[in-house]
Amino acid sequence: QVQLVESGGGLVQPGGSLRLSCAASGFTFSTYYMSWVRQAPGKGFQWVAGISIGGSTYYADSVKGRFTISRDNAKNTLYLQMNSLKPEDTAVYYCTPGTTTPPPGQGTQVTVYS
Repeated sequence: QVQLVESGGGLVQPGGSLRLSCAASGFTFSTYYMSWVRQAPGKGFQWVAGISIGGSTYYADSVKGRFTISRDNAKNTLYLQMNSLKPEDTAVYYCTPGTTTPPPGQGTQVTVYS
């Protein structure tokens, strides 16, 4: 079955950086558009970034210029490089095939605090 394991979250001060990873299995990763979505406390899922099969990337306006999505099809792994983090980026981050919500994995917590 589809399995997605996110990692790389943590505590960081405003302006800091984190790199999230998502290890995929149970489906043909290289043939899927992949997304990162996030859920802040008490809120719904928000799409953050997406990457096509061919490597084209797309971003929510709130993260454009700060976050970079990438993929390594040989390793079945999706990444999200997050720079210039803000307190409003605090959320649980998930990867998902397409833009599917709720996402299948457990997510990784990112907390940006002063």
